[in-house]
Amino acid sequence: MSYASVHFTDSNRFPDDEEFEFAIRSVEKAIESGIYPVRIGEGSSGAYLAMNCNHDIVGVFKPKNEEPYSALNPKWAKWLQRNVFPCCFGRGCLPLNQGYLSEVGASLVDNSLSLNIVPKTRVVRLAAPTFNYSKVDLAKLEAKEQIYQHCPHIGRYFNRLGLPFKLGSFQVFMEGYRNGTLWLECFGDRLAPPGLEKMFQLQFERMVVLDYIIRNTDRTHNNWLIKCSGIKATLNENDDINNFMDTESSLIIQLLPSAQTVKIAAIDNGLAFPFKHPDQWRAYPYHWADLRFAHVPFSSETIELVLPKVSNIKFVNTMCEELRKLYEIDLAFNDTTFESQMAVLRGQCWNLSTALKEGKTPAMLVASTPIRLLKNGKTKDGECNLTWSSYKRVTNSKEPLFRWC
Repeated sequence: MSYASVHFTDSNRFPDDEEFEFAIRSVEKAIESGIYPVRIGEGSSGAYLAMNCNHDIVGVFKPKNEEPYSALNPKWAKWLQRNVFPCCFGRGCLPLNQGYLSEVGASLVDNSLSLNIVPKTRVVRLAAPTFNYSKVDLAKLEAKEQIYQHCPHIGRYFNRLGLPFKLGSFQVFMEGYRNGTLWLECFGDRLAPPGLEKMFQLQFERMVVLDYIIRNTDRTHNNWLIKCSGIKATLNENDDINNFMDTESSLIIQLLPSAQTVKIAAIDNGLAFPFKHPDQWRAYPYHWADLRFAHVPFSSETIELVLPKVSNIKFVNTMCEELRKLYEIDLAFNDTTFESQMAVLRGQCWNLSTALKEGKTPAMLVASTPIRLLKNGKTKDGECNLTWSSYKRVTNSKEPLFRWC
């Protein structure tokens, strides 16, 4: 499956995913009609809610050149931190300006492992006046429009009018999902109905698998979503379920027994795929490790789904090669950095497979010694007789100063 458009110059094309291409088409048509993406206030980078012509939210677009490290980041707090306190800025274990690839890479890993908890995410190009552009780009646009208006015989030679396209990740919007913090008030300390409890545990374990493999450095309770289906049936027809949840979370507990299914959506995966394990100031722990669900051994369902794949070095290397194809679309792609990222990923897969074999809990998994599996001079991913022992195992020589943050 293609995780980036096969033809960026004219339009975003995804011939192997008609549903996603239709979603992007609807956003492009909306922009042409003057319905522009709206910037999201939260977060550390430029992110936009993209809509269709009916003003329905279709997805979230995160441009590469509006990421925290970029000069076009629209969040003044990040600008201040980057320019005034550079020593406290960013994560030293992550490559610069690759958040959009990390978002899409998480979707790729999710699809490879059949976890189905990451909303479909692809690399696209979009242009809209609500995006953050430099003064130079705005001046160029104005000059082109003036030339086209007053000298059409010259303007007709322009490749295109309008603002330049922005490269970034586009994640399909998850309708009906709510912030995880709200639902954890119900699930965290109280036992849900047995069937729902089991369903949630399985979804939770899939998020654990994803976050651990990609070594997500930013998984808090605010950036994963939960949806309980069937709960609306207990409300009156005139009730607004969204306002209901926002104002009285305690009443969700009363409605919880009526829920039929529960689903988790793991969003905001832009700070993953480090090229080394955290070893400086902060450890960037997984916040879910403190939940009671993290102290339950991995279920047989999760083991059967994940273990045959993550314990197979050929499967892991195939996944790494798919990630390489994705990361190579970036003009700043660096082979050495990418191989370091994959060394971390292979080490995470090794630890995960060991934990699954030994019946450990997610909390025990994250307590495992972080390792990297490096290629030696003779290791080639395509070799048929490749085994885990073909890689050099390396542990961190130092640990982060603060392990709680």
